[in-house]
Amino acid sequence: MIRLSYPVEMEIAGSTAMWTRPDTGDCPVSYPAPTYSAVKAIFESVLWGPDVEIIPTRVELCTPIQYHSYCTNYGGPLRSSKAIKDGNNYQLYATVLIDVCYKLYAEVVPNRMKNQLPESAIQWDAKTTSPGHAYQCIFKRRLRRGQCYSIPTLGWREFTPSYLGERREMTSVLVDMPDVVIPSMLRQVFSKGYNSPVSYVYDNDLMIRNGVLEYPKRGVAV
Repeated sequence: MIRLSYPVEMEIAGSTAMWTRPDTGDCPVSYPAPTYSAVKAIFESVLWGPDVEIIPTRVELCTPIQYHSYCTNYGGPLRSSKAIKDGNNYQLYATVLIDVCYKLYAEVVPNRMKNQLPESAIQWDAKTTSPGHAYQCIFKRRLRRGQCYSIPTLGWREFTPSYLGERREMTSVLVDMPDVVIPSMLRQVFSKGYNSPVSYVYDNDLMIRNGVLEYPKRGVAV
C-alpha cells in the first residue's frame, strides 16, 4: 500500500545530553549521537498525535563529540527498597555529552495501528484525508512560535535545550569530522506503535559519516 509521507525538521542544542547505552549498567555512558527513539520523542514533544507516526530519518552533528563525567544524587524508583523506605538517595555516575547541537529530520506517515487509537484520535482522523500533511503544517507553526506539547529534553529530563526551533543558517554540519562506528544502537523500546508493550529493537553497524547519522528504514512504506 502506497502511503504519502511529509518531511519535518528542526534544530536542537544544549549544554549537556545523555543518549543512554543500555549495556553500560550502573554507570551509564552516552551514545555519540541521539537514538532513533530519542529523535522521535523530541519531535513528539513539539506536537504529539496518536493518529500519525514519526519516522526519524537522520541527524546531523553540528558540534564535536565531547564526553564529560557527570554525577548526580539519584532518588528514583531503581533504588533498593530499603533506600526508598529510608528516603536515601545514592550518587549516580555517568558519562555524558557536552555542548551539543543537532539538526533532526523525520517523515510523518499515517499510523499503521488505527485499531489501537483512542476514540478522540479516530474522530480527528475521520475529519482529514491527510493526517501527515495536517501534522506537518501544525508542527511548523508550533515550532516557529516556540510552542510545545511537553518539555523537550536532550535524553535525561534535567538536560533541557538552550535552543529548540527551526534550522539556523549559521549552524553548519561537521562534514570534516572523523567517521564514528556504532556497532549496536538501541532503536526503540516500544517498537510496535501507540500503546504497545515493551519490545526492544536494535540497529547494528551504524556509522556517523561526514557528520551525519542515518537511521535504517524498517518496513515502513512512505
